[in-house]
Amino acid sequence: MGIQGMELCAVAVVILLFIAVLKQFGILEPISAEDSGDPDVELPTARHPPEGLEQLLARTKFTKSELQSLYRGFKNECPSGLVDEETFTLIYSRFFPHGDASSYAHFLFDAFDADRNGALCFQDFAVGLSVLLRGTEQQKLRWTFDLYDVNKDGYVSKEDMLEIMKSIYAMMGQPAPGHSAPAQHVELFFQKMDRNGDGVVTFEEFLATCQEDKDIMSSMQIFHSVL
Repeated sequence: MGIQGMELCAVAVVILLFIAVLKQFGILEPISAEDSGDPDVELPTARHPPEGLEQLLARTKFTKSELQSLYRGFKNECPSGLVDEETFTLIYSRFFPHGDASSYAHFLFDAFDADRNGALCFQDFAVGLSVLLRGTEQQKLRWTFDLYDVNKDGYVSKEDMLEIMKSIYAMMGQPAPGHSAPAQHVELFFQKMDRNGDGVVTFEEFLATCQEDKDIMSSMQIFHSVL
């Protein structure tokens, strides 16, 4: 998907890249016969131990074997059980050597940091990935909307969306500073999403518009085949 589609589908592109990051660094590992063959294996102990396996099974749509495999990779890369924003940004930025991914990495980190404590633990990854990979279309769109809602006031304003679009362009190394392309994409976004013309996009407006767009709904299906 090119930059022209990002006013509506940016999150699909960037989340898939984020998942690629997790795979690259061992946080998402293929489930092996060893993983699936021993149903009694529990999550190992870390300095910041995750929730118990049964609690995570209840909070996510992963199987026991999938959670064990996910945690094994997470523990290998994050022995302390936590990933801070600096480390997250460093890993994520390696996939964008010609751009500055720090701003978008911040927004993405914030979206996964559900308890707002400045660090990602295994349950943050597991719960967030469960929504993106196994959630309903509405749950995925809710997660996306919350990512766009930069100041967390329940609405997406033009200021929120401009920050997101600038961060996406910066991450991809285009356009030059001061270029009007991010603002133009914000206007396109609002033309499609702001149904009552009040200058902000509610979740209801966002959901209704996305559900009517075949390209967006198709992009939501890509997540099902990741794990």
